[in-house]
Amino acid sequence: MNGLVLLIISVAVLLCGYVFYGRWLCKQWGVGELDKPTPAHALEDGIDYVPAKAPILMGHHFSSIAGAGPITGPIGAAGFGWLACTLWILIGGIFFGGVHDFGALFASVRHDGKSIGEIISTNMSKRAKMLFLIFAYLTLILVVAAFASIVAGTFGATFTESGAVDYAASEANARVAMVSLLFIAIAIVFGFLVYRRNAPMSVASVVGVIAIVAIIAIGMNFHPIYLSKDAWMWICGIYIAIASVTPVWILLQPRDYLSSFLLYAMLALAVVGVVLARPDMSSMPAINTFVVTNPDTGAGNPIFPVLFTTIACGAISGFHSLVSSGTTSKQLDKETDAKPIAYGGMLLECVLAILTLCAVAYAKKYDLVGATNIFGGGLAHMIDDSIPGTYNILFTLLVLTYSAFCLTSLDTATRLARFMFQEFWLDASKGETPENVTGYKKIFSNMYVSTGITVVLGVLLGLNGYEKIWALFGSANQLLAGLGLLAVATWLGNIGKNNKMFLIPMGFMIVVTIFSLLINTKNQMALISAGGADWGPYVQAILGVLLVVLAIILAIEGCMTIAHPKKNQKV
Repeated sequence: MNGLVLLIISVAVLLCGYVFYGRWLCKQWGVGELDKPTPAHALEDGIDYVPAKAPILMGHHFSSIAGAGPITGPIGAAGFGWLACTLWILIGGIFFGGVHDFGALFASVRHDGKSIGEIISTNMSKRAKMLFLIFAYLTLILVVAAFASIVAGTFGATFTESGAVDYAASEANARVAMVSLLFIAIAIVFGFLVYRRNAPMSVASVVGVIAIVAIIAIGMNFHPIYLSKDAWMWICGIYIAIASVTPVWILLQPRDYLSSFLLYAMLALAVVGVVLARPDMSSMPAINTFVVTNPDTGAGNPIFPVLFTTIACGAISGFHSLVSSGTTSKQLDKETDAKPIAYGGMLLECVLAILTLCAVAYAKKYDLVGATNIFGGGLAHMIDDSIPGTYNILFTLLVLTYSAFCLTSLDTATRLARFMFQEFWLDASKGETPENVTGYKKIFSNMYVSTGITVVLGVLLGLNGYEKIWALFGSANQLLAGLGLLAVATWLGNIGKNNKMFLIPMGFMIVVTIFSLLINTKNQMALISAGGADWGPYVQAILGVLLVVLAIILAIEGCMTIAHPKKNQKV
């Protein structure tokens, strides 16, 4: 199979899904049928609830949900075969991930911008909400740890055995770090001009793009900061702590909007690369069954369920429902913007996942290893082989964009974790807010306290071996997806709307999660039995069992609610 043909077919399928299935979902759910302002307008507070025009919010949403997922997922799953990966990306994106993201955003908007946890509380039970919030918060801590480590890794310098900086080996990272710092600065200026000086969006966008080009040129030629990965971890911690509590118009909205130009440019470069190189997909098998070997146990991982937890963001990811119901729903200007932003954003991520598969196929010519090198190097070689002399600048730009993905997801995850931590202590049914509660609830629902706890936990885990339990993330993330589908399905059933499109994806993801957790727990028990295991296998085994129990409890309670809908729920 020619990579260009694969890309054309995939884009055509995704477009049909967006136009026809997306339109049908809008009709079934009644999107836009109520004549009332969105929470961004009704509850505008200048910090979290701030209306954003569709292009700006699309930049935030797409940057946040993408992260490293649609790149690392297909790379990790490529051993299962390009056809197996492609089928899951297309079917999963249209019928699973798109429905999940769109449904979570729509349900949150109809629940005053509240999270999936509060939707569960309103439509299932408070116990289910507490279980979900604990699980979601711990998952987000793992995300913060992982993405902070990834970002710090793309910024950090390489050192020689004597402790001196290896400037030649560190130059690319120093360039990315410098451009990223300058990017934050121009984002703040952009936000100030647009939201406080009412600069026309078209003019501000043109100036913003020129500024991006300028800082890239500066960063490529002036990059004096060479710090260790650990130092960058703490700098990232300080940054996300500030980003989590500042008004979204100062940093989150403008930075993510400007980042979107980098992301769209990356997609364009990738498409150009595929057109020029037409990578031969036969460098990978079409479908394999037992091809991915566990490096710790040597056991072969079957295509079911491992494929469906390895490719997450490129098909369906529970993290997306947290973004949709956490930050995006609080900025949605019009309810009808939900389809292009949530459903369209998911399908655009599917395109990125397909492009990544093409990069994997081409990278095999150069024996590239590591997600950054496979993606950035594979795409850069595609173009450089046709236009010699472009590799270094293309590789730097692609790594910069990859880092921008991760940095956006990092501070979004921190803000989401802050929301979750605050909601855990409050009872929305009693009208409790951080402002009107007292005692310990007042302390722990304070946004500065919740942010501080989140950042410290995330950075410490990132510095002390989050990799030891990272294998759990795929299953935990897909359990979040199953529970997100469950939450929206219960709400739609309670208000008398069609929720049948959720049932198969919901059941499938919960079954995938349980099987995956059981396999991982079995592997960890084998490591423990062999002796000499550190704390990682013990934690994974314990958490694996607890997550299986959690999945079963919430699935039973959700299915009972779907079978016997509650009445008079919020429309």
